[in-house]
Amino acid sequence: MIRALLLIFAPAATWDRIWRARRGVFFILLTYVVPFVLVTCFAEGWGLHHWGRLREYGPRKYYTRGEVIIFESIQFLLYLILVFIGARLIKAIGETFHGRHTFAQAFGTVAYGLGPLFLLRFLDALKDISPWVGWSIGILLSIGVLYQGVPRMMEPDPSHAFGLYFIGSLLLFLSSGLARFVTAWYLRGEFAGLENFVSNLASRLPQ
Repeated sequence: MIRALLLIFAPAATWDRIWRARRGVFFILLTYVVPFVLVTCFAEGWGLHHWGRLREYGPRKYYTRGEVIIFESIQFLLYLILVFIGARLIKAIGETFHGRHTFAQAFGTVAYGLGPLFLLRFLDALKDISPWVGWSIGILLSIGVLYQGVPRMMEPDPSHAFGLYFIGSLLLFLSSGLARFVTAWYLRGEFAGLENFVSNLASRLPQ
């Protein structure tokens, strides 16, 4: 979380430290991505259980602990998939520009670049805050952070740097937006069948 803040307020120096460390995929995954996403999922889950969510039609929905566990477990996996798919896409885009990048470079770029997006998920724990508020601010900050992160981490040819940044940021914007759309609509009660399935499954969990 501290590194995400540093990337927002001191991106050049922070990216330089990340680049010099040259950490591998599993190190970044286990020491940064997994703990960060877990904490934000816990915060949002606490808010869902204690504050509930307003529905456009019908009363406020309060989520049981079982429902929270299932929903946040799915969200946790969704964000991990987002990072891995984003890294794969960034690497593939780099290759279209005749670059020779490793998956570790792409993974580090995406994992740390999405730090502001993960950080702003703490807003989802607040009462009656739209899920789109945190996502909108977070993804815009992430796109800004990636402006210096992509050329530093991926080391493309100078003539290809902006193209790699632009296309990579656009794909992360779209993929994270799709993930947010699915979870936001679930919380609005738009997926009644899925919500009933989750509620039935949650009722079978130990209380």
